[in-house]
Amino acid sequence: MSKSVEKNKKLIELRGTRTQQDVAECLGIRQNHYSMIETGQRLPRRELALKIATYFRSTVDEIFFGQ
Repeated sequence: MSKSVEKNKKLIELRGTRTQQDVAECLGIRQNHYSMIETGQRLPRRELALKIATYFRSTVDEIFFGQ
């Protein structure tokens, strides 16, 4: 049974006019890895989730758990 992929709307909103490539470079990851996180195909490891939250001046809970 497959579960539908839910995009991370918060990440998309926070990225704004920046490209996925720009954000990925700042995070030290490849664009396709960032894209998979943004589209909900992957969840980042704890270290990367913290790096993303710091980059966007947010919290892991707000970005990935809607809290």
